[in-house]
Amino acid sequence: MSELSGKPGRRPRADAQRSRAAIIDAAIELLGRRADASMEEIAAAAGVARQTVYAHYSSREALLVAITERITAETVAALNAIDVREAATEALREWLTVSWGIIGRYQLLLTVSLPTGDTTDEHERHLPITERLTEIVEQGRRTGEFTSAHGTGWLVAATISLGHAAGQEVTAGRMSPEAAGAAFRESVLRLAQR
Repeated sequence: MSELSGKPGRRPRADAQRSRAAIIDAAIELLGRRADASMEEIAAAAGVARQTVYAHYSSREALLVAITERITAETVAALNAIDVREAATEALREWLTVSWGIIGRYQLLLTVSLPTGDTTDEHERHLPITERLTEIVEQGRRTGEFTSAHGTGWLVAATISLGHAAGQEVTAGRMSPEAAGAAFRESVLRLAQR
């Protein structure tokens, strides 16, 4: 059977992989500037025909799911590179900087409503992100760098909520991304430390 047959289990051809990557790159960039960009505009920005976009992503939602998967994978890889053996405060500061840096790199996170799937899918997708944060918070609590007045789960949830709040302030135009990122980092560190 040829590679064009689409037989399950086969790796996509190199040109198909390049097309997919170009489509996702173009969509990320274009949707970051204009949340209502059409599939046709995304195709033009990617340098492919509209039919090529639909051949890889049957709908806008399918494309947004692929974008979400790429951003999540990049975020997890960046967070996993944090050395959690260093002081917990420094590890948390780095986690906050990396997390906010992803938002800065992917403006569409502030402008586009990405599909969440059901609650289980959403939880599973974010688990590697929250696991690293949980590990850092627990380390800080063990070493006495972080408060033990609140549970680890509460500190993790508060950190995620503060990140969302910072993003909302940027989206509303009330804060610059730099100011919101600084407020996010300072607020979480104050909340966590004794």
